[in-house]
Amino acid sequence: MLHRVTFSSQTFQTSNNAANVPSWWRSAVFYEVYIRSFQDSNDDGIGDLRGIAQRLPYLKSLGVDAIWITPFYPSPMADFGYDVSDYTGVDPSFGTMADFDSLIQAAHDLGIRIVIDLVLNHTSDVHPWFAEARSSRGNPKRDWYIWRDAKPDGSPPNNWTGFFGGSAWQWDAHTGQYYLHLFLDRQPDLNWRNPAVVQAMELVLRFWLDKGVDGFRLDAINFLIKHEAFPDMPIATNATGGDLVQYHIYVNNQPELHPLLQHVRRILESYPGDRVLIGETGTLKAPELSQFYGAGLDEIHLPMIVLPLHTTWQAQAMRECLLEFYAGLPERAVPHFVFSNHDDKRLITRYGLEHHRSIAMLLLTLSGSPILYYGDEIAMCDMYVPPEKRVDTAGMINPENYPGRDPNRTPMQWNASTNAGFTAETVESWLPINENRSTINVETQAQDPDSTLSFYKSLLHFRSSSRALREGSIQFLEDSGDVLAYLRECGDERLLIVINFGSDSPVLDLSVLTDHAHCVLSSTMQRPEAVAVAEVTLNAYESMLFRLTSNKEG
Repeated sequence: MLHRVTFSSQTFQTSNNAANVPSWWRSAVFYEVYIRSFQDSNDDGIGDLRGIAQRLPYLKSLGVDAIWITPFYPSPMADFGYDVSDYTGVDPSFGTMADFDSLIQAAHDLGIRIVIDLVLNHTSDVHPWFAEARSSRGNPKRDWYIWRDAKPDGSPPNNWTGFFGGSAWQWDAHTGQYYLHLFLDRQPDLNWRNPAVVQAMELVLRFWLDKGVDGFRLDAINFLIKHEAFPDMPIATNATGGDLVQYHIYVNNQPELHPLLQHVRRILESYPGDRVLIGETGTLKAPELSQFYGAGLDEIHLPMIVLPLHTTWQAQAMRECLLEFYAGLPERAVPHFVFSNHDDKRLITRYGLEHHRSIAMLLLTLSGSPILYYGDEIAMCDMYVPPEKRVDTAGMINPENYPGRDPNRTPMQWNASTNAGFTAETVESWLPINENRSTINVETQAQDPDSTLSFYKSLLHFRSSSRALREGSIQFLEDSGDVLAYLRECGDERLLIVINFGSDSPVLDLSVLTDHAHCVLSSTMQRPEAVAVAEVTLNAYESMLFRLTSNKEG
């Protein structure tokens, strides 16, 4: 069937600022490094800071602009670093502070920025602050955390549940009160209504900014402030069954949160070098997410848009998802789309191997600042981790129904060896190595011009040289069945991206857009450069990037 592409009435411009000098983060490609799984440098089976430093040349050749490193602070590892026991240290399993200093210098020498994870909502239960807080009700740090008396019958103060299951309240027998933990019971929530907590965390921010970090990814930032009256949460019946679902409205995005985020932003702006804040906001709704930018774009630079993680790989669904967020953006705000991360199934597992290059085409040609998860570029997928090998606490709470996050955190596959080049062959890695390492690995794919890695590199390098992709407007074309199509334009550079989500082979008529179209890149990597614009046939699941070399009125 012939589809004649036509313009939508909506054009979105997100990348130019008032001074016409775009900040680096407005179009940067970020790359998440889950530190435990990236590269082990000392043969203990756990990735570390020196391992990241060893792989910086690879990241430079790949074409990413910045790396986000998951927590490496001292921690008992109940939640693998997201339970911090010292905000200004380095856990020995990841190296030393000298290793971090060397890493940031080496990255900056290569032109790669470093963003570090910062967990502000909660600490570990072995953090010295909490040890003091639970020592007695009269301790000066008692109010650094959230404590409440039991109900008369001894039950928790309210019906709040934690995100890992069960009550969000943990009884402390020593002081005879409950403390709040929205996550694991070993992750007590800080009381951000206490100015002393704000001041302590300001010192943490300044410590790392003085070290030269280029920004922070703020974990669970939407939960910092809780409703001061601690009312019961409303509940509802799950639409797919009889289970009760709790709406966490009294811990999410409270009004008092936003002055705190403005304060954090001012701290960053007091430093030179254009530092960035990335925010895990937890929302799937565009209007709520837009609040995290701030009314004057004075809060989070890049709130994470995670709705694609929960959107089916279908043209209409994805188009509606993208349009919702572009239309809801404040003026001059930059979208930050997340298609995979350390908490969710990998791209290939979620969408299917047949779509892996089209996923890359979509993510890396949208307007805004994308983020890749380590291994996306070689099509790594989740693997089955047997119960006896699982280490994620979240996967041990209800193992029959939820395997945890271990399947999508397995070590990076650098080569085809037994341990995939992640650690020494004689060492047992902290999680098993995926058996598909024989073909899904960097070394093998680097030698193949038709590999997934080569496709990512080509696309990333083209993106870095294209003003249309880095700074240009985006205009989605009208619905064309299984095909999602959009224009990226800046000055006289006009690019058309078309993505076929279906198994059919639709024929597109591009003549309304241009007299001449040149294929820059195809997900099949088997296309001639010149294209007859009257009839462009897409293969099943194919995506194509065209350069349009003349203007026509639509």
